[in-house]
Amino acid sequence: MSHLYPSSPLGETIPGIPTGRDVDWQPLVDYRRFDVSETTIHGAVSWVSGDQVVHSFGGNVLCYGRSMMKPLMIKVFTDALAGLDSTQQAISVASHNGDTEHVAAAMSLLPEAEHGLMLTPLDVPLVQFGRQVRRPRRWYHCCSGEHAAILRGCHAMGWERAGYMLPQHPFFQAYLDVLRRHLGKDWQPLRTAKDGCGLPTVSNTVTELAKLYSGLARTRDEDWIWGAMVKHPDLVGGFNRLDSTIIKACEGAVIAKEGADGLLGMAIVHPDYPEGLGVVIKIAHGWNPQATWYVARAILGVLGFELRNPYALRRQKAFLVPGVVPPHLLAKLETIPTWDDWDPDQDRWTFDWHDYAEVDRA
Repeated sequence: MSHLYPSSPLGETIPGIPTGRDVDWQPLVDYRRFDVSETTIHGAVSWVSGDQVVHSFGGNVLCYGRSMMKPLMIKVFTDALAGLDSTQQAISVASHNGDTEHVAAAMSLLPEAEHGLMLTPLDVPLVQFGRQVRRPRRWYHCCSGEHAAILRGCHAMGWERAGYMLPQHPFFQAYLDVLRRHLGKDWQPLRTAKDGCGLPTVSNTVTELAKLYSGLARTRDEDWIWGAMVKHPDLVGGFNRLDSTIIKACEGAVIAKEGADGLLGMAIVHPDYPEGLGVVIKIAHGWNPQATWYVARAILGVLGFELRNPYALRRQKAFLVPGVVPPHLLAKLETIPTWDDWDPDQDRWTFDWHDYAEVDRA
């Protein structure tokens, strides 16, 4: 198997596949302590409506869509799973925290005798509150609802359930056809890798991902996916999760989905974008919900949606880079503060210490 490993710690150069060091990442937000930047979060943002790129910033990065693609993956089974109740439908596109209600909804998708078919890795809940769970179970894994829904869908379609996580399985081939509906009939992924849950995940550029999310908004009335996510946002992620909070704040006009590593997709219904607006944020260094939250609040804010700020930074303030929104929306961006009036201003002293230093020297 040694031939599968890289031949150099510097990595190979592969035509058409830029590495992170080749990408024109741009700062998206920086955290300042009394006017001096201490942390700068780099990434990329893409806005697409229909086939039109509305705005792109930070490079058209090639990445894996990971769990951000669940609303598209489950489109393979929208007819087969149409008879489920809305909680079961919502958990099928979830990357859930692993709370009691998440596990119960996921387990309800399969008869108990078929639970052993579900092959997510053993895991503890993704985000825990209160009593900490330390004994891993497959149902705690954030993708357990999706896996159970795929198994149920495969049964309804008459597909073999053994091997449902392999790229040659009919499920994955049908999923590629879903993507080609929006990306073109000749589209092929440059790479197909194994996701953290074991399912295949394909490489897309950030602009391709935004185009797919534009398609989710444009086709929202074709199936139950949009409605289930809006009806049960806390099943999609969970308490204080960014995607769940966005769905609730936007009252049916936006669905959002986080994805490792460092992705947020938003499908937006807005009168200025009749073909549907897809916006994707990619954080260069990986999953960072707080930084992504600041950028998402800015983007939604200039479109007329009110998303609260994340929890306040400690002795820092966040500042946005203008490029996260198109130039014609910059004036609106300047009206959206990244702090709240009740935030303590802890990154400076509120008196001029120079005056006291002069007295001491005297």
